[in-house]
Amino acid sequence: MKCPYCSMIENKVIDSRLSKDGRTIRRRRECTACGRRFTTYEKLEEILPLVVKKDGRREPFSREKIIEGIKKACQKRPVSITRIEEFVDSLELYFQELGKKEVESKEIGEKVINSLKEWDEVAYVRFASVYRQFKDISEFMAELEEILRSRKEGGEQGGSR
Repeated sequence: MKCPYCSMIENKVIDSRLSKDGRTIRRRRECTACGRRFTTYEKLEEILPLVVKKDGRREPFSREKIIEGIKKACQKRPVSITRIEEFVDSLELYFQELGKKEVESKEIGEKVINSLKEWDEVAYVRFASVYRQFKDISEFMAELEEILRSRKEGGEQGGSR
């Protein structure tokens, strides 16, 4: 590891700690040449599948793109960034463990949309309107009617217990 102050490579590790999530190691280092201290972070390089888009293009799995899409859907809604990041963490882990070299964007989108449906109906509808690309207002209304129907059924079931 090169010293950020004098660019020498020789240094010693003074302290190592595991991060709260257990996925990163924080190391406190001291340069043997200039004596200054600096911090480094080590993270396991994770191999994620390529995402196959609807048009057949392939691009790297992007945690940031997923988070941004969910954040847009959840804008001004009571869904915390912590919840979103934890979900994307679990999504990444799921696709790593799956062991596939490629995954369709549709599979990612369905996992996101199912979680949003549980978290917040408004965020779900926002995401669905972009993700499902409704062709006209009737398709959009059909989706809303489905939400209302499932809410009504859920309310009736909850009241009979």
